[in-house]
Amino acid sequence: MGSISRDPAVWGRYIAVAGAYAACYELTRNVSFSHWMLPAGLRMACLFLVPRRYWLALAVGETLPIAEMAALHASAFGVLWAIIVSIPPIALMMPAVAWMRRHFGLFREDGQIHMGMIMAATMVCAVINGIANGAALANVSMGDGSEAPAVTIPLFLAWFLGAYLGALTLTPMILALRERLALQPGRMVTLKAVWHSVLTRDALFIAVPTLALLMIAASQLDGMALQCVRMAMPVPVIVLTLRHGWHGTAIGGMLASIALAATSFELRDPAMIQAQVVLAFVISTSLLFGVRVARRLAASHSLVAHTGSHHLG
Repeated sequence: MGSISRDPAVWGRYIAVAGAYAACYELTRNVSFSHWMLPAGLRMACLFLVPRRYWLALAVGETLPIAEMAALHASAFGVLWAIIVSIPPIALMMPAVAWMRRHFGLFREDGQIHMGMIMAATMVCAVINGIANGAALANVSMGDGSEAPAVTIPLFLAWFLGAYLGALTLTPMILALRERLALQPGRMVTLKAVWHSVLTRDALFIAVPTLALLMIAASQLDGMALQCVRMAMPVPVIVLTLRHGWHGTAIGGMLASIALAATSFELRDPAMIQAQVVLAFVISTSLLFGVRVARRLAASHSLVAHTGSHHLG
């Protein structure tokens, strides 16, 4: 810390990281709901990708919007609740993620992403998120004197699902974009490169139209018909996985999660939660299977390139 205090530029980087994270956290929180928490995805991506020397800045950046929200509602839910809820969840998850990164690493020895570690860390952090929410709710003291809501298993599962599905929506997509960026010349993404990407075209011409039609159908249906439409939304995820490996899962999963969330018409709808459980399962298994698909695709591309160079020679 002594070197930090002597170098204003280092302090500037810490402040920039904290400010950028706080802004992104606030943005993702404003488009989330109880069982689809996008800040969990932002949180996991940062813990995987941001160097550990900046983790303190991440904790500070997350504390800022949370503490502001807690202060605004302290009179309604109690001071003890406000203190507990002001503890940034990312700080509670750092030890677990640090241990997993140290023992398993983000990448395997062959250079492939360690998807098993990512999924395990995501699940552990979703459990931590549920426990933290439960601890805060257990210490609520209603300002109007009414009885505080009880911490129940269904409520804990809703918190767990919200964090888990939120992480599956954003984290793999960010990791996939980072990996594809690293393959670009000069690590620069151009509009031409994006347009000529087969994954981009499949997402635009297969996943987006399919999900848009399903969303339109969902807006006109209810009951079992609506649930059937929701259950069909993971199909583009499977298609993109088979064609592009886990990168396809990441993009398709994000699009399917957004489409499914757009069909939510009431808070904690049991039918909606069931559909999200199915989507979470499909994305999880597709990410694990997609790594094998990506390895096979990479091997086939290498074989084609080798054969082509052999013929040219």
